[in-house]
Amino acid sequence: MSQKIYVGNLASSVVNEALAEKFSKYGLVYSAKVITDRETKRSMGFAFVEMASKEEAEKAIMSLNGSVIEGKLINVTEAQKPFLH
Repeated sequence: MSQKIYVGNLASSVVNEALAEKFSKYGLVYSAKVITDRETKRSMGFAFVEMASKEEAEKAIMSLNGSVIEGKLINVTEAQKPFLH
């Protein structure tokens, strides 16, 4: 079963492809999406990566949390389900 990962504190220059490449070292990446502002199309500084399995996601989280991408120290955690009322 796939697992979503939250990636925070990204440099505004990070693009989907570069993020997918970074995470692919730890397993199969289904998607990598840098979240952008609707109006300006600029990065909001965070992204979501979906990996093929929980084990691969955990390996990526352990390895990449606290690492540097394009000059910024990133935080990588398991994505949380949205809270619904």
